[in-house]
Amino acid sequence: MLVIACIKQVPDTTQVQIDPVTNTLVREGIPFIVNPYDTHALEECLRLKDQLGVRVAALSMGPPNAVATLRKACAVGVDEAILLSDRCFGGADTLATSQVLSAAISKLAETEEVALVFCGKQTIDGDTAQTGPGIATRLGYTQLTLVDRIEELDLENRTVRVRRKLEGRYEIVEAPLPAMITAVRELNRPRYPTVPMRLAAANAEIKLWDNKVLQLDEKTVGLKGSPTWVSKIFSPERDKGEIIGDGVNDPVGTAQLLVDKLLDKDLLVF
Repeated sequence: MLVIACIKQVPDTTQVQIDPVTNTLVREGIPFIVNPYDTHALEECLRLKDQLGVRVAALSMGPPNAVATLRKACAVGVDEAILLSDRCFGGADTLATSQVLSAAISKLAETEEVALVFCGKQTIDGDTAQTGPGIATRLGYTQLTLVDRIEELDLENRTVRVRRKLEGRYEIVEAPLPAMITAVRELNRPRYPTVPMRLAAANAEIKLWDNKVLQLDEKTVGLKGSPTWVSKIFSPERDKGEIIGDGVNDPVGTAQLLVDKLLDKDLLVF
């Protein structure tokens, strides 16, 4: 039985810069990391491996340097790592991305039964939360989003029961396998690789699947298969702050000035 983690290499958003001329992200010199939500998806796969003995595969679609992301997955214990990389996959939106990932999952399912596919809730570079549901829709898998706990996985009866974290409440859902689960941060605490596993991961086999392997219509993937695109990226302008009064020498007067200013802007209600 196979469980699959879909992970993505993303730019470290704490160091992202925007080209003011092209309105695109400046990628040169920006470090890349594993999408944080995806680390929780990967960890849950590994926990199921520890508990039930399932096999874990990690999938990532991206440029050749995304192999570093898959090596990190190998360092924590995945059994198989596959990079989906081809020039025709470039520039994909979530629709085209889910097409490639779904094709890879289907190919894996040809030789081994897939129980669960895990994705992070969303990526920090796009924040759409659409790729996981897109995979579920394409494959006809049960869709379980915003999961913060796996209550029970019954491989014999082919069911999974999870807890979903919603606004102000939780929801317990039981569903048939195969299923696609999107993970939130509260699902678990990702493990750290040991030194021996890091060393082993440096020489681990990372399979490369290009479009010769997946045999997808190039009109349905990458930029050609993406009906949406980013027309403009910009940093929101922020108003400069204002210093009022002298809070050190005249705290009472300063507090009154603040109250008066808030009243003038109709920001206080009595």
